[in-house]
Amino acid sequence: MTLKQEPGTAVITIADTGPELPEDQLWAIFEPIVRLEGSRSRDTGGGGGLGLAITRTVIQAHGGTVRLGNLPGGGLQAVVCLPTG
Repeated sequence: MTLKQEPGTAVITIADTGPELPEDQLWAIFEPIVRLEGSRSRDTGGGGGLGLAITRTVIQAHGGTVRLGNLPGGGLQAVVCLPTG
């Protein structure tokens, strides 16, 4: 995790080395109780519960943004921008 100060904004970047997400599903993961594949299996399927939906709602309520992106070579990165003023 890194924290960087930009003019009027705090930028928090969190990266992992887990599996990537398909580009067209990077925003879908923020929806409550979403499954990213059809098997509905917790063992094989990617997806989220309420955590990322709540996270996005709280960040937006504070005037911020959050975005996800795949990292070159694997892994996922979340970037949170929050106003400081």
